[in-house]
Formats: sequence, structure tokens, C-alpha cells
Amino acid sequence: MNRVLSKFISRLVKSGSLIIRDADGAEHRFGDGSPPHLHVAIKSRQTERSIALYPQLAVPEAYMDGELEIIEGDLLDLLQIAYENMTAHGDNGWRMQLAERMNFAFRRLYQLNTRARSRSNVRRHYDLSGELYRLFLDKDLQYSCAYFERPDMTLEEAQLAKKRHIAAKLSLEPGQKVLDIGSGWGGMGLYIARQFEANVLGVTLSEEQHAVSRQRVKAEKLEDRARFELVDYRALTGPFDRIVSVGMFEHVGLNHYRTFFNQVARLLADDGVMLLHTIGRMHGPSVTNPFIRKYIFPGGYIPALSEVLPAIEKAGLIVTDVEILRLHYAETLRHWRERFNANRERIEEIYDKRFARMWDFYLAGSEASFRWQDMVNFQIQITRRRDALPLTRNYMMETEAALAEREQALVSSFPRAVE
Repeated sequence: MNRVLSKFISRLVKSGSLIIRDADGAEHRFGDGSPPHLHVAIKSRQTERSIALYPQLAVPEAYMDGELEIIEGDLLDLLQIAYENMTAHGDNGWRMQLAERMNFAFRRLYQLNTRARSRSNVRRHYDLSGELYRLFLDKDLQYSCAYFERPDMTLEEAQLAKKRHIAAKLSLEPGQKVLDIGSGWGGMGLYIARQFEANVLGVTLSEEQHAVSRQRVKAEKLEDRARFELVDYRALTGPFDRIVSVGMFEHVGLNHYRTFFNQVARLLADDGVMLLHTIGRMHGPSVTNPFIRKYIFPGGYIPALSEVLPAIEKAGLIVTDVEILRLHYAETLRHWRERFNANRERIEEIYDKRFARMWDFYLAGSEASFRWQDMVNFQIQITRRRDALPLTRNYMMETEAALAEREQALVSSFPRAVE
């Protein structure tokens, strides 16, 4: 085995059980023999050198290319060993530290998300085959963190609970004008239009999502209450009584936070309410993982609260409630990856084996980041006026309970996204 790689792994892996078969067929053992137990093979010396030089990118690329093979165990075991040891020992090695510093220095350059670039970035991910997403998401095509009120919830139940949880925080009333920024395949907007008889406008930059959303409006005969447009949020005019944004803020980019919240301030009615649901970091500003930036979400960035709150304050807006969802996304991703791999053969037919391995690493790596690193979900409630909402949070629980009671008979027959 490459000596640099061997030294790096020896310093990193103190707990767990890792066996690596190198390019010459020799096996090397690392860790203390405790679970998880993992046995992998590295197929070439070039791959060994690449991993030694830049493991953050080279490991997922080697897995994608079939140069890193898992003989015993699971990809999640590999990530658990790496992340738990990094957290426990706090020593990533000088090469990883140097790479992180370089990425941090240039992170704003990676996030220059102009309108044209934002549209291009969205197409890279969200305009993939619609069948791909139907193979691993719930039937409402919710592609964001679910809300597990109980550990035994199905994915469908937890995604419905997420919509209910968010809607309750918006303090909605019939007839209100609601804007959904980054409306996905329409599920959140349609839920609000259906449950509250509100007038909903959803906006997205994905042609695939836009087409599906419009089909769903017609299928549910909600044309008088919901519409979806292919437009950048920066081009909109208000006012709106309520604004919701779920899983879109991760694509805004650090350079554009002031623009985002200044626009929210312009769009939100004087007594309006916004609910922002986004992935976040627990431990302060950082950088986007190079594999995610290159292959999955170009232009994306996961913020710390310390980066979001100043932009909200400078826009003249008020933060009225913050909730941190910790392990909910880990459970969501577990469900997604199980469904993804259950349909692996079909996904390889749609794309190819390399694409399937790339997405397997993306889903496993994302789950690992919520289980063993510092990823969480933020739900931030925002207003323009301090008296826009009741004095206590009781209205949230009361609305949520009322919605749950109305939905109880509908959970098993929730409208399916248009095929």
C-alpha cells in the first residue's frame, strides 16, 4: 500500500474495524476491532495515490468508478468509521486540513449563483429523469427532510407530518396569498391550497418539476387556488401574506443571502409570515464537500445560523421562532437509500452503473453527515412585525393537531403525483 495512505489511515482510524486489500492483493488492518466491521479493496496504485492526496474527492470518485470495492459491510460503515474517528480525534491530517483551508478561501467563488447560473445548477440535479425520483421518494415527491413524530412512521407518514408541521407555523387563513419559493414537484403548495383554501403561487427553476406541478394542479382541479411558474424568485413582485421555502435555501449561496432576504422583505406583506426550512450546520461556517459540489449540487452551500441570522436582521426582518431538527434527515435519507437500492437495477437501466454508484454515495454520505457530523435542519419563522403572530406557540400545536385529525382518514390514499 502507498506509504502516505497507510500512515494517514493509521493516524485516523483508531476505533472500528477496517481491512483494506491493496492493489497488490495484500491486506492491511486498521482500528481496534470493534464494530462496524468493513473490508474494502482498492484496485489500483493510482487510486491509492489519489486517495492519499485528496481523500474527500478521491474516495467517492473511486467508488463511482468501481476502483473502491466493498467486500464486507456497507458504504455507510465506511463513512461511520471515517466520521466518528475524525470527530473523536480531531486530526484530519495536514493534506485534508490544507484542502479544507483552500476550499474555504475560495468558497464564495464557487457560489456565484447569478440567475443564469442558478438555472443551470438546478437543471444539473432537478431535471434528471422524473422516474428516478419516483423510485426512491414518497408518493408526494417530497425531496426534503421529513418529520418523524414517531420512530415507526413510514416515509409517507413522516413527509405528511412535515407539511403539517410547516403549515402550522405559517398561521394560515383561507384566502391568503401564499408564495412557495422553490416549490419542487408541488406537494407543499398543493397541501396549503387544499387544506387552507389559500391562493398559492409556487416558483421553481426546474422544467421537470414545473411540468409535474402543473399536471398535479389540473388533476386535483385546484386551478382556482394554485399555480406554478418557471421563474426566479428575484423576478417576483408582491405582496404575499405568507411565504414558505422548503429545501431551496441550500442553493442560494452565501454571496446572495442579503439579496434573498431583501427580496423576502419586499415580497412579504406588512403583517406577513415566512417559514424557511433549510439544511444547516451546528458548528459554524464551513465549506461544501468537494464531491457534492462537483457532482450533485453545484453552487450549493449549507449555512450556519451565524451566517443566516445577520442577513435576516439586515433586511429589517424579525426572527420569531427557530427549531432545530437533528436526526430527522438522517432517518429520511435512510428511507431514500433503502428505496434507491431496492430499485438499483432499474436506475442503472435509466442511467448506468457509475451514476447509480454516484447517487448511492451521495445518499449514504448525506445520511452519515446527519448521523455523525454537524448537519441538522433549521426551521426559521420570520415576520416584519412583532405582533404578526399570537403571543405563545400554542397556535402551532393546535393547528397541527387539527390538521392531523382531518388527515387521519386520508393518509393511506394521499393523492399521488402525476406519473
